[in-house]
Amino acid sequence: MSIQKDSRRQFIKKTSSLALAACLPSINARAYEKMNEPFPFGIERGKPLDTCATGEWWNWKGDVQMSKFMQERPRSKVIAYAVYTHDRGILKMTAQLFPLYPNEPDEVTLEMKGEDGAWKIMDQQKIVYPGWSAHFRLDNWDNTKRMNYRVRLANQAAFEGTIRPDPIDQEEIKIATMSCNSHRDETVTERNEYIRNLKFHDPDILFFAGDQSYIHEHHTYGILLFGVQFAEIMRDRPVIMIPDDHDVGQGNFWGEGGDVADSTAGDSGGYYYPASYAKMVERCQTWHLPDAFDPTPIKQGIGVYYTNIRVGGVDFAIVEDRKFKSGPKGKIPIMGPRPDHIIDPSYDRKAVDVDGLELLGKRQIDFLHQWGQDWQGAEVKVVLSQTAFVEPCTYTEPWKIAY
Repeated sequence: MSIQKDSRRQFIKKTSSLALAACLPSINARAYEKMNEPFPFGIERGKPLDTCATGEWWNWKGDVQMSKFMQERPRSKVIAYAVYTHDRGILKMTAQLFPLYPNEPDEVTLEMKGEDGAWKIMDQQKIVYPGWSAHFRLDNWDNTKRMNYRVRLANQAAFEGTIRPDPIDQEEIKIATMSCNSHRDETVTERNEYIRNLKFHDPDILFFAGDQSYIHEHHTYGILLFGVQFAEIMRDRPVIMIPDDHDVGQGNFWGEGGDVADSTAGDSGGYYYPASYAKMVERCQTWHLPDAFDPTPIKQGIGVYYTNIRVGGVDFAIVEDRKFKSGPKGKIPIMGPRPDHIIDPSYDRKAVDVDGLELLGKRQIDFLHQWGQDWQGAEVKVVLSQTAFVEPCTYTEPWKIAY
């Protein structure tokens, strides 16, 4: 998504407190002073990021559809959706909000409805900026009970849903798997046919395998668009969500353990945009997953989320198959239009078998080994990842590839 240069210049030019007061009369000087940092990711490589959801987002005019979607959201509906998981006595939930004005509440409340029908406050958490998400963790969770929940922004907005009990007594466990949420039909804010079909099958768990957003420089817009589309089905069942290459703003992604990539093509390995942007993406999409197996950050302080979750006796391993993967550029012989393409049927397969290259990385291999040996509470094992391990490249014209 491109932003016109004139619009960028207009956004970058700081608005005075008087101009802001004219735009939002209810904001006082103190609120203005506390206004969120306008460029939380810096202005690296010549452009700010997430500008439709940061700083004075209400003045942003970089794209008609995006600004309309972000700025015309009714203030009673600024909580877009909530997602949760629960396992091993821990419930984790993320509430995702639209951008807020400086004079609006900065804290979200999580409530559960008791048997008497009254709402009980379970936790209150500050909204995390950038990203506009709030995160809840409840220990000693009883996963045998069905509970109605509500996340609330003071008395202004609320979003309700249901915490399902673990379906351990079911003979069949259903998982709905989805990925690559196209932005080409982004004017449609509801996916009625998808939701209708999903509700018909009533899956016990949802798996979004990546590319929830294709809006590279504006993840908050992308994840809100996705969330509004799928909120109705996500509100009442566990959700596994993991980011892929486009979510972090790249056309392809080999994480290289957290290195810095030399372009958004990503083939040199690493992240092109600042680490703070990647951390925001992962916070919004993965915080609600069970705790990471080994939370030690990688390079640039970027976190990890590989873990497992048990649902109805099925033990799902969630891996980050791109985060530790070696970038192909400069490491293997070039055999096609891209460093990861092999189009010559006579190529020497040993030429790409180079010492030191990583696929999942030792840390995840250790995790999978331990996970594979531990069958406590599990009858079936399933591995979930962003991509499949069936060909050397992640994008190709199949008729030109030598298998």
